[in-house]
Amino acid sequence: MPDFDRVRDIALELPEVEESVSWGTPSLKVRGRMFLRHYEDPEFTVVKVSREEREALAGERPEVFVVTPHYENYPYVLVRTAELAADELRELVTEAWRMSAPKRIVQSFEAGTASGGTG
Repeated sequence: MPDFDRVRDIALELPEVEESVSWGTPSLKVRGRMFLRHYEDPEFTVVKVSREEREALAGERPEVFVVTPHYENYPYVLVRTAELAADELRELVTEAWRMSAPKRIVQSFEAGTASGGTG
């Protein structure tokens, strides 16, 4: 699970992220809302994304961003996170968190980031 450790480390830097278990695998949530989950296949992490972003990512790099029939109707994509550079992974994790976190927490985080804080 070493690459999920990299994902977890990034996520735990974000406000109010908690470790959990979802469907028998490690997951990360904000205020009880899952935004990342270690997939049963250790190559993949389940990441929350908008459907538009998922289509764009899977269309551009189908070997990295995979949509299975199970996730077609949900705002998630399977990601081979080992294939992503650190900055790309950080952006993906942060955007997944933004989609799940309450607006007030996101606004506070963005205000802190804009002023040079880390959240």
